[in-house]
Amino acid sequence: MRRRALTLVTAVLVLIGAWAMPAAAAPGDPTAPPDEGAANLTLGDKLDAANTEWLQAQATLDASKKRQAELVQQMEEMQRELEPVRASVNVIAAAAYRTGGKVRMSAALVDTASPEQFMDRVLLVNEIAMYNDRVIGRLTKLEADLAAAKKAIDDEVAKQQAQADIQAKKKVDAEAALAKMRGKADGYVSVNSPLANPAPRNADGTWPKENCIIDDPTTSGCITPRMLHAAQEARKAGFTHFYSCFRPSGPYEHPKGRACDFAAASDGFGGIASGNDKTYGTNLAAFFVKNASSLGVLYVIWFRQVWTPAAGWHAYSGGNGDPSSDHTNHVHLSVL
Repeated sequence: MRRRALTLVTAVLVLIGAWAMPAAAAPGDPTAPPDEGAANLTLGDKLDAANTEWLQAQATLDASKKRQAELVQQMEEMQRELEPVRASVNVIAAAAYRTGGKVRMSAALVDTASPEQFMDRVLLVNEIAMYNDRVIGRLTKLEADLAAAKKAIDDEVAKQQAQADIQAKKKVDAEAALAKMRGKADGYVSVNSPLANPAPRNADGTWPKENCIIDDPTTSGCITPRMLHAAQEARKAGFTHFYSCFRPSGPYEHPKGRACDFAAASDGFGGIASGNDKTYGTNLAAFFVKNASSLGVLYVIWFRQVWTPAAGWHAYSGGNGDPSSDHTNHVHLSVL
């Protein structure tokens, strides 16, 4: 009985495992996910950590610079308003000095010929006092607001320095993660790459944490909203070749739903791209790099080169000599 129960449990587990895992692609299937190898798991983890913090620091820095520009404009407007108000207060002070201030006002009220004239002068004196109070109050508020704006600008500058320090540290980390590569590369960039619509951010400009909650349009798995957005923006820009995203295991961000592989050929992943297929892949890699800030790009790999926001393009020698692991038949994109 115990042996039969164990056999039944084993059979159930096998069935569950077969149901949970995607079916293996047939040999030679051009739509099968590329085998990118497992030799660079450490590289992927380090790039993920370094570039995630670099991108968040960059987002905070950009938001801080925008806030500083707004504060500077606000301060300039207050300074322009301050001068005439200060001049009015100087006039009031000079007049009070010359006329004796309240003593002169009292004399003006006493020296009246009739009750009607007295009431008129009372009203006039009251209006003058209220006007003077408003002008002096406005000056006091402007000076306080100006001081607050100056302090806020100083705070933003300090924040920017802190973010710049983080970026410098993460740039070193990214360079270290790429140290086993062959160094700098020419890279793939194009000023003619189309612009992508930006992915949603937090109110402070940073990138929100996202989970794998969107149905992957290319597999039965899931991807993050930001990954879906990047893929959709690429297709809107005319990059409509075959692509594949989620994988339950393997290196990079595929199991997290934060990576997609975009085939250079129109019908799937094949041999080393050449001719129009290589041009397509190069243009797609350039598109992701140009729109990295808008799409939250962690890194791009294409044709033995890897790009990161912290370190730019580097030669990529982490493959196994085949088109998939060398990334010569597809563009790999990872996002935050």
